[in-house]
Amino acid sequence: MHIAVRRIIVILCFVAVGTIFAWRWWNEQVAASQMVGIASANGRLEAVQVNVSAKEPGRIVEVLVNEGDLVQPGQVMARIDIETLSADLSKAKADLAEAESNATVAKSTIEKRESEYKLADLNYARQKDLFEKKISTKQDFDEAESDVKAKRAALEEERAKLETIAFSVKSATAVVQGIQTRIDDSTLTSPVLGRVLYKLAQPGEVLPSGGKVLTLLDLSDIYMEVFLPSQEVARIRIGADAKITLDALPGYSASARVSFVSPEAQFTPKQVETKSERDKLMFRVKIQVPHEKVLPYIDRIKTGVRGVGYVKLDDDVEWPPSLQKPFPPPRPAKPAE
Repeated sequence: MHIAVRRIIVILCFVAVGTIFAWRWWNEQVAASQMVGIASANGRLEAVQVNVSAKEPGRIVEVLVNEGDLVQPGQVMARIDIETLSADLSKAKADLAEAESNATVAKSTIEKRESEYKLADLNYARQKDLFEKKISTKQDFDEAESDVKAKRAALEEERAKLETIAFSVKSATAVVQGIQTRIDDSTLTSPVLGRVLYKLAQPGEVLPSGGKVLTLLDLSDIYMEVFLPSQEVARIRIGADAKITLDALPGYSASARVSFVSPEAQFTPKQVETKSERDKLMFRVKIQVPHEKVLPYIDRIKTGVRGVGYVKLDDDVEWPPSLQKPFPPPRPAKPAE
């Protein structure tokens, strides 16, 4: 009796195990049939790194962000000492004020010389008329002619001086603007919507020109890189529909687009004469997530998260149901207690 029961139990166990394996095999076959015309590979979320550097050498006064902070475009992140530049700016502004004052004086002098020239020109015309009528002497006419020429020369001289002074004003203005630009560049702001990855310098440190202060992750440029064989890459077009899934959130996917396909193989066998060896060539494919899809999750995006990237090889292929469930909306942050 006990032996018969044991046999039945063993048979039932084999049947159960066989059923499980058959069920798994059937699901794999169904899943494989749904993935016809779709390439996939493992990958991870990545973002472009942006270095925030000092344009000119200087001492760091303060760094206003820490690693992990989310920063907005234009947000002030660090300041570099501008004491020397402020002194240079004051001197440059004084030079500009002096040049502008000289220009004002030159314009007044020109107005005076123009008035003198007009008077001399009228006198010359009058003396010429009197001389032609033989009322005035030749000496009076010559004096009038000489005087109008002198007044014209004096006017042209003052105009030339004003042009020189005008160049001085432009030069002084350029110096002021240049120093002001250098002062503005001493306030380091975020060029992107991103997260602080590395804090590379501390207040008090003196940086050379181009010295790095912070490294940011540009969260407006989130993508996943996958590597696909040459036969599949040959069928992928730039802009093709793609999907991204994450290991941390199974069952959900995000819509994306193929933004780049490498023209060169990343993994190349030593010999590629045969077709079987050429099939081993792997090419890098970049799957870009649209910014509007990333924005709602901007506080939670973390690069390095593993997942799988899927790419349509044929535009007419439909996504399987397993890749049509979008990520759930982010939960609102809890208020600080």
